[in-house]
Amino acid sequence: MQPRPSRLAHSPRLGGGAAVLAVVLWALVPLLAADTQALPPLRLAALALLAGALGTLPMAHPRRHRDAPLSRVQGVLVYLGVPLLVAGAVGACFAAFRLAPAGEAALLLYTWPVLFLLASRRLTLGRLPAGTVAGAGLAFGGAALLVLPDALAGGVSGAWGGYALALLGALCWALYSLASQVAAWRLGERLPHLLLVASVMVGGLSLALEGTHALPSGDALLATAILGLGPYGLAMLAWDRAMRDPLAHRLGNLAHAVPVLATLFLVMAGVTTPDWRLPLAALLVVAGSLTASREPARHGPLRAPRRFRRR
Repeated sequence: MQPRPSRLAHSPRLGGGAAVLAVVLWALVPLLAADTQALPPLRLAALALLAGALGTLPMAHPRRHRDAPLSRVQGVLVYLGVPLLVAGAVGACFAAFRLAPAGEAALLLYTWPVLFLLASRRLTLGRLPAGTVAGAGLAFGGAALLVLPDALAGGVSGAWGGYALALLGALCWALYSLASQVAAWRLGERLPHLLLVASVMVGGLSLALEGTHALPSGDALLATAILGLGPYGLAMLAWDRAMRDPLAHRLGNLAHAVPVLATLFLVMAGVTTPDWRLPLAALLVVAGSLTASREPARHGPLRAPRRFRRR
């Protein structure tokens, strides 16, 4: 992700601390989700997004801009399209953890930085550099290391639905990251409202597909509140702050540590059984992500990058 211009001088330590905080909170998602098994996945997503919206409301201070207001099309994309991406990402994430082992689903989910790089490089350069393609192949090869043994042993099983949902969540997060590049949309400032709209979307789908349920226990509600306030509230604000830092091109690489930390947390908590394939796959995903994120070497003139302009 690229930094957005700011008139204020930002402290590199503050930007780095914000990035580290976001990465750690995102890595805790699979572990926190394991403590909310009593809630249906869509109901869990709706409540977590609601908690994130309410928790970030006092922390997101809009700045005064002289920019022109959003056009009708931009307003639809921001207040309907972006919440739809968030709702799809969070809902698919929790559903994936119910259908597939948490460690494997988390690794597939956290391939979203690779998907983002593929789309971003294609849009800005007009082509995909060889290093980006090779890194993406390495990362998805690590994910395949976990999935293929199940296919060879027993064919398509119930876990495959979870794997597909994890990849859908990764795609939604990659598209959200692309949307956050549009500086005029200022998604960080609008985050509480976007999370609230996403919560309503998932809540309506939950009522239609999951029906009504008894009120969850206090422990389940507490875990849901922590899940919403942390990874889907504070972490997203912290990452938005980090991406406005002058060193954002370096801080963005910290996102590649999420799958390793998520796997480590699951193993330490006893949720995931240690398996030699899991750490190897995590290292392959991180190595592939770092390889894909390297700046491509320039050989001759390149197409002028397409930049998002404020209208």
